[in-house]
Amino acid sequence: MQSPHHTRLAIIDDHPIVIDGIKALLNGNKDISIDIATTSSADLLKQLETIPVDVLMTDIMMPEMNGNELAKIVKQRYPGIKILALSMSGQADLVSEMIEHADIAGYALKNISQAELVAAIQKIAAGGIYFSEEVLQELAKFKPVETQSAQSLTAREIEIIKLIEKDMGNKEIAAHLFISERTVETHRKNIFRKAGVNSVVGLIKYAYDHKLV
Repeated sequence: MQSPHHTRLAIIDDHPIVIDGIKALLNGNKDISIDIATTSSADLLKQLETIPVDVLMTDIMMPEMNGNELAKIVKQRYPGIKILALSMSGQADLVSEMIEHADIAGYALKNISQAELVAAIQKIAAGGIYFSEEVLQELAKFKPVETQSAQSLTAREIEIIKLIEKDMGNKEIAAHLFISERTVETHRKNIFRKAGVNSVVGLIKYAYDHKLV
């Protein structure tokens, strides 16, 4: 019997050895099952029609269809699937594009450790976000061509953004700041409106773009 926290995983990478490596890292983990593993985007999309998964782990640079294009299609067809990009490169513009257009929940590099990989998958499956430290450092350096001003954010809103970046929920933020959850919810709505984003991932990217965290 599967645990209530069981995660069904799909993996796509154009190098079979990478897939084999991920399988080896996750072998024996009772909370994660690899339900789809393929080197073909077309095959992945076909299998997703009949095999439900919680998290898709996708490579970025693939000859048939790159990870960004694939992620966008998967998000359109299966909005409930969380997407974790796994790449050799943490290039900030690639990460930024996938956040903007494919609404990914995470981005990690292929030098990831077993413990970090498991933590990333489980965190994303639970509705959180995960970006490896190297990727966050690259995002912090990235200067988009056009960005909205962060000047209209209040000190309290910036404080709340920093707590959201630490993966705190409304209840935890309220307790930390000694304010009500309703007040936190109001601040969050205002923050998302001012930042022009509609997801936590988009907000975290905005915060790094504007050096708020």
